[in-house]
Amino acid sequence: MREGYQGTGPGAIAPDGTSIDLYLRLPAGHETDIVAAAAPPGAHILDLGSGLGRITNPLLERGFRVTAVDESAEMLEHVRGARTVCSPIEALDLDDRFDVVLLASFLVNAGDEKVRHGLLSTCARHVADDGFVLIEREGEEDFFANVPREWAAPGGYTGRVLSAEPLGDGVRRVHVQYEFPDVSWSRTFLSQRLLKKEFEEELGRTGLRVDQYLTEDEVWVRAVKADTRGSHDAPGTGGTAGLWSQN
Repeated sequence: MREGYQGTGPGAIAPDGTSIDLYLRLPAGHETDIVAAAAPPGAHILDLGSGLGRITNPLLERGFRVTAVDESAEMLEHVRGARTVCSPIEALDLDDRFDVVLLASFLVNAGDEKVRHGLLSTCARHVADDGFVLIEREGEEDFFANVPREWAAPGGYTGRVLSAEPLGDGVRRVHVQYEFPDVSWSRTFLSQRLLKKEFEEELGRTGLRVDQYLTEDEVWVRAVKADTRGSHDAPGTGGTAGLWSQN
C-alpha cells in the first residue's frame, strides 16, 4: 500500500486504496466521451492508471489502440484487448511514444510532490512530439471544502466525503465512503490542492505546457511539450472547448 493511502471493504484493495470489487460495480462515466472527442481517430493512447479499464475498454470499442498501465495486476486482469503493463506510473519507461497520453482520475493532484513530478515526467517522456497529454485535475472549485457531505451517485450507491484533514502546504488526507444497499467500501488518500497557476508551474517543471482547457470548469486539460508550437488549437479557441461543461 502506498504511504498515506488505505482502503477497506470486501475484495482485493489496490496499492492506492481503491477496491477492485467497488470499481466493477461502477458504471462507465463520461470520461471516454471527452477522450474520444479530443483524440485523433485511431490514435494510440497510453492510459496511465487505467485500473480495470473503465476508460480503456470503451476506447478500444471505438477503434483506438490503447496501452493500459496500472500498478495493480488484479486491476489489469479486467482490461480486455489492450496491451497491459503492470508498473507504477512514475517508474514507467517504454520505448514507444504515443499520440495521446492520458492521466485521468485526478492523479495529478497526488499529495506527494515527488510522486506528482514523477507522474508528469512519465507523461512528458512518452508523448510523441506531435501528440498531447490529456489530464483530469480537480479544477478551481474546492471539492473538499465543505465536509462532511454526501451525494447520490449513478450505480445505486451513496458517496460521502467524511473528512479532509489539512496536513500542510495544501495537502489533505481525504476519507471517502461508498455505500451500497448491501455493502460499503472506504478509501483514504492524499490530495494536493493545485490552482491553475500552480498546476501550470507543475507542468512547466516537466517540460509541458497547457495547450487548451477543454471543459468550462477547466477540469480537463490538453497539454503539449513546451517547445511545441502551432500543432493544436490555441487555448480557448476551437477544438473541444465547452463541449463537456457537464463534467
